[in-house]
Amino acid sequence: MEPRLEVAEVFRRYEQEFLSRWGDTLSSHQRKAFRDICACRTAALGARLQQAHELLPVPYSHVTFTLPHQLCLLALQNPRLVYGMLFQAASQTLLALAADPRRIGAQIGFLAVLHTWDQQMRPHPHLHCLVPAGGIAPDHSRWIRTRHPRFFLPGKVLAKMFRGKFLALLSRAYRRNKLRLCGALTAWKKPATFDRLFRQLKRLDWVVDAKAPFGSPEHVLKYLARYTHRVAISNGRLIEMQDGQVTFRWRDSANGNQQKLLTLDAVEFIRRFLLHILPPGFVKIRHFGFLAHPHRRSALLLCRKLLRAPTSPNPRTDVQPKPVVHRCPRCGIGTLCFLGWIPAGNVIDVSLPFFVDSS
Repeated sequence: MEPRLEVAEVFRRYEQEFLSRWGDTLSSHQRKAFRDICACRTAALGARLQQAHELLPVPYSHVTFTLPHQLCLLALQNPRLVYGMLFQAASQTLLALAADPRRIGAQIGFLAVLHTWDQQMRPHPHLHCLVPAGGIAPDHSRWIRTRHPRFFLPGKVLAKMFRGKFLALLSRAYRRNKLRLCGALTAWKKPATFDRLFRQLKRLDWVVDAKAPFGSPEHVLKYLARYTHRVAISNGRLIEMQDGQVTFRWRDSANGNQQKLLTLDAVEFIRRFLLHILPPGFVKIRHFGFLAHPHRRSALLLCRKLLRAPTSPNPRTDVQPKPVVHRCPRCGIGTLCFLGWIPAGNVIDVSLPFFVDSS
């Protein structure tokens, strides 16, 4: 049986061709990332850290916040700023609406995971949020469940507030000259042009999808793993690499989630992949509300007390299993020490020439 095609193999096979076309635009961080992938140091291609002790015995809801396509190029030119505003606007929306007595009237806690791609590896910034269907009462006396068993919060209400909060952040960043506006976005430097875009965005119906609460903690854990460890494309979706082209499977959500095949020039495949490497140190998995780091442990203890649930073991004091040592399956020399699965890291910014649409 032939070995399965891997993303790293595409990078290795077409390294020189890609560098001859785009090499002059690569930063030192980009070159390092490219070398790491070619040398099979690709921890970002499949990593996750699941913390089962943080799951509560309640249903969870999956809420997705998506930026309009008109903002995709802006996000590519300003990834740290725009993706940060996406986290900020979405979290403020969930926390504010959940705290409203007319909605839930409780403090909630949730996890948010940033994805920046669609199934064809084109820019598509969105957040996946996993939210317990309820929260802590303002006086900490009880756990308040959502009033409607079929949904967490109304999607249209979420979308309207999310749009308002994000646009307020965008307007402030523009007024303070925080935005990088180059290439096709140079015209946005003119206030009149930016104002027209702003009015257009304000008229749009932004997309926020709030699914019905579901599942046991075990189900939630498996469900969450599908989102926390992903990169733009996994090895499992690759079909073949032949004659300078790469073919892979993609799911057409606009057509009943049908499985289809897409063939790209190998250099274009690499370019699209690199679009989704985030700035150095950017945290793509974040916690909010009572799951925020400063008071997460005490808040979870309170939640379990209010839910009359068993206290979860403390992972910091539990005896940890000894690490298992393996050899690198690619080179057979390097030593791999698996201590657990960790979120994708070593993420970098990309240069403007990558933003040219080659589709």
